[in-house]
Amino acid sequence: MLAERAGFVSNLVLWNESGYFNNSADTKPLLHLWSLGIEEQFYIAWPLLLWTSWKRKFNLLAIIGAVAVASFMLNMRGVRTDLVATFYSPLTRIWELSFGSLLAWLTLYKGSACREYRNNLDNTLCKMFHRESQKGDGSNVRDALSACGVLLLAWGLAKVTNKTHFPGSWALLPTLGSVCIISAGPQAWINRRILSNRVLVWFGLISYPLYLWHWPLLSFARIMKSETPSRPVRIAAVVLAIALAWLTYTVVEKPIRNGKNGLVKAIALSVLMALVGFAGYYTFLGEGLGFRFPKIVQDFTEYQYDWKTGYREGSCLLRAEQDYTQFQSCETSIESTKPTIVLWGDSHAAHLYPGYKAVFGESSNIVQRTSSSCPPILGLEIESRVHCKKINDNVFALIRNLKPDKVVLAGVWVAYDEWRQVDKTIAALRDIGIKNIDLIGPVPDWKDELPRQLYHYYKMDIFHRIPYRMNFGLNQNFIALDPEMSDFAAQNNVHYISPKKIMCNTEGCLTRLGETGETITAFDYAHLTEKGSIYLVSKFPE
Repeated sequence: MLAERAGFVSNLVLWNESGYFNNSADTKPLLHLWSLGIEEQFYIAWPLLLWTSWKRKFNLLAIIGAVAVASFMLNMRGVRTDLVATFYSPLTRIWELSFGSLLAWLTLYKGSACREYRNNLDNTLCKMFHRESQKGDGSNVRDALSACGVLLLAWGLAKVTNKTHFPGSWALLPTLGSVCIISAGPQAWINRRILSNRVLVWFGLISYPLYLWHWPLLSFARIMKSETPSRPVRIAAVVLAIALAWLTYTVVEKPIRNGKNGLVKAIALSVLMALVGFAGYYTFLGEGLGFRFPKIVQDFTEYQYDWKTGYREGSCLLRAEQDYTQFQSCETSIESTKPTIVLWGDSHAAHLYPGYKAVFGESSNIVQRTSSSCPPILGLEIESRVHCKKINDNVFALIRNLKPDKVVLAGVWVAYDEWRQVDKTIAALRDIGIKNIDLIGPVPDWKDELPRQLYHYYKMDIFHRIPYRMNFGLNQNFIALDPEMSDFAAQNNVHYISPKKIMCNTEGCLTRLGETGETITAFDYAHLTEKGSIYLVSKFPE
């Protein structure tokens, strides 16, 4: 990431790395640099565009507006088709920055007209809300703009979560909020009385280094603990980030920005940036300098499972933005002489497909209908997965027409408070004559990605072993849920299969099946590799 940061392309690299099963965001210490990548690309490309437009005597306002509208439309389309690309691509984020350009243009070239319009609007407001004649000076409009900006920012903070389709229309809240506060000017009451407070101004001065420091500290705390660090640790990390930000501002930023020898400073910074880029690129070529560790550690920590191919992502495992029509590209060959098994659920159903294909593929037709974060629960509405209900309706319609010999229901049950509502699906399947139903329980669930957990175990173990089984780093939620789901299955007269009983014993849960990286059982916190899937499904009954 150092090389990408020096080359202003960190957002493009993160875009390429990201995906549904990508390393969790909180274990990437330089993840926050994506926004700086977009800013730098904007600062390079935008002046060139405006200069070219000015030279050709184009209307700059029209150019700014056209770019903003086009980028916003790409953004709105992208959140429905490719969330990751929409988040990291400069083409779908430039509209947010162009709002600042629009505000700057209005201030420079239409400042007097804007002031006149603001005063006229203020006069109108005064006539509406005051009994006596009172001439407006624009202060009411400024105060209203500032207040609206704060409310928009607060609304965004309250409503935007990691489950929100962002950026999309939600990005309008912080963008318009910022525009309102800035356009209100320094004389607006909130800007003058609150935002000009010495403490807030001080935080504003150190805001850039604080932005640079806060995330690496929180991320490394997460990496070192192999789980979400405790509240005191997180508070300590934030306090340390503030202290380091102040030091960075005082010792680095101020001396560089102010004083003499500007040319020397620029040359020195350019050389340092080139050295950092070289160091990052060298580390990239060395694949993280993994030669520091024994081969077995390298094998298990560097193994990259091609889950997109194994799970048939995009066609048989739908992404969050895809609807049921995308199942049309899911290859399914059905031979009338073979029994048919339908695999229905979310990604934890999809990770069973390689196993079903390898174990039962010769004797049975395997029909996969899975969608990320969409459990096989009929009628369930999920805000962050807007297509889930219709996807499940479509799968049920397929089952009704296909009349398979068996339906397998699987999901990340520990993630759904509504998991018991799968009884609606079971009842509906019974009503259409499906008698053979398998309910698959939760698989081993780790506090961190299994390869990383193995690495932490290796570091802690005095013999530096990579265990075949371990209890270290196991979440207890899937262990507690397993007997509960078993009782639930018995009550609903369906066959329950317990991955816990297959993969775990008193020594712990299976972590690997051999000595090479490909034999690791899961590539992240719980999703199975091909070897893990085949091992698990091989223990299933016919």
